[in-house]
Parts: sequence; C-alpha cells; structure tokens
Amino acid sequence: MVGAVETPPILKLEAPDVTRDLDLTVAEVAGLLELAGDLRGRPSRYSKALEGRSIALLFEKPSLRTRLTFELAITQLGGHAVFIEGKVGGREPIKDVARNLDRWVNGIVARVFRQNTIEELAHWSADPVVNALSDLYHPCQALADVFTLQQHFGRLKGLNLAYVGDGNNVAHSLMLTAVRLEVNVSWATPPAYAPAASVVAEAAALA
Repeated sequence: MVGAVETPPILKLEAPDVTRDLDLTVAEVAGLLELAGDLRGRPSRYSKALEGRSIALLFEKPSLRTRLTFELAITQLGGHAVFIEGKVGGREPIKDVARNLDRWVNGIVARVFRQNTIEELAHWSADPVVNALSDLYHPCQALADVFTLQQHFGRLKGLNLAYVGDGNNVAHSLMLTAVRLEVNVSWATPPAYAPAASVVAEAAALA
C-alpha cells in the first residue's frame, strides 16, 4: 500500500521582498511564526522545500551566526547556498549585481551596512531579497526573537518586553514587529544611543 505524500504548507506573501519589518503584514508575521513552529516540529516535511533552488548570500559584514544559520537552513530545506563576501556595489553598480544575480539564483539574502543597499537590490532584482541586517533594521532577528517568546510563553499578546542596550537595528525591528503582535515594548538605552526618533514614532503609531 502506498500512502499519500504530505505536501508542506506554503505561505504566500503580498510583497516578494523583506527589506524591512513592515514589508510583512501582521497576518503574514503570524503565518510565518506558525510555519516556523511546524517546521521545528517536523523538519523532514520541509526537506525538499527549496529543492533545485540556489540562494545567494551577500555579506558586506562578517558574521558567524547569521551566515552559518542561513547556510544550514537553505541546505536543510534542500537548496544550495552561494556565499559572496565584500562590498555590494563596489566594483560593479548594485543595479548590475542585482540583475545578474536574478539570472543565476532564486533569491538573495543580504547583510549590509546601508539600508539603501537592500532597497536598491530589491528594486533591481526580480527575485526575492531578504534583509539579514542593515544599519536600520534586522527583521530576521526580530522574527526569531518573537518566535522564541511565543514558544516559551505559548502566546505573545499582552507580554511585556524590555530591551536594554543600544537603540540599534535590532531595537528598531523588535519595536516594529512586537507592537503589531500586541506585545508591550519598553527600552532603556544610554542617552547617546537612543533608537531613531522616526522609528519610535512609527512603532508608537502602530501600537
């Protein structure tokens, strides 16, 4: 007797790129967290999700955790990771980098210095672009953090989250992601290291 092969669920996103946290709607964030929970519990179900696909990892900034976890995730999903280190748009314009890569790979994960670099890659690439860190945002880290909270507490709504440290890209992304999931967010930073006022105002408007 041959059993039916269970097809893993696919989350359809309104926007192909994740350049910043607000590229994802609240419903899409909730769907990603649900999908991550299922993947964590049944990894073999997703072992061919990226079969036959290659993902470029563009890293201007050195990294241990981000590079290793993205490479492992792509491999465990059946895909192939291509690592490229160095300044994006140095020898060749970002426009040319993006347009060439979308002929060769199926997606771009970029860890860069400037948010403008991410946005320009997304503008010129027909393939999805994921922000793995920029000077303003770190959406993948924020998603990992709220997923951990949800796994630990069994819920997100009504939790009190305190952030202590530099008001940096992680702080920005946590604010924008957590408040939309009805988490109460407070932060404490040294006076010279406060988060960007524009991001605080944006988060306050969303809370």
